[in-house]
Amino acid sequence: MEWAQRKDKLYVTVDVEDCSEPQIELTETSLTFKARGGAEKKWYEAKIEFFKEVDPKESKYTVLPRNVPFVIKKKEEGHFWPRLIKDKVKVHWIRTDFNKWKDEDDSDYEDESGDMDLEAMMSKMGGLGGMDNPMGMMNNMGGMGMGGQEDGGKESEDSDDEDLPDLE
Repeated sequence: MEWAQRKDKLYVTVDVEDCSEPQIELTETSLTFKARGGAEKKWYEAKIEFFKEVDPKESKYTVLPRNVPFVIKKKEEGHFWPRLIKDKVKVHWIRTDFNKWKDEDDSDYEDESGDMDLEAMMSKMGGLGGMDNPMGMMNNMGGMGMGGQEDGGKESEDSDDEDLPDLE
């Protein structure tokens, strides 16, 4: 299990390959996860008591082939939690997700891609005017200082085209 946080949410990822029959219970104080996974399809189970309360109604998760990522809304927005779980003990199967980690004092600008709303992002992209033929548009751009196309496709001689001496 990996986790990271922002001032208003937690990112918790449960790593279970080929997850099937997931039984997930998210309450204000805990997360209980049980599922079959792996080549042997054996049962995996984890239960954690959160450091502080969360909002299960505003939280979401997705069952993916390699893991189950959760975006869990904190009940109180504000300071970062010093740890994920209530007990002040080191749990060997919970570790920091450094791919999503952000320090509390980092800028307020956040990359919201961690919210797993790819479909909404793609629908907002749409097409730009004149983008019906992007390759044709590229041909009309000329050289733009990139070399090549401006002089009919002939590359100019360059000093680094000389033969290199043999390696010894």
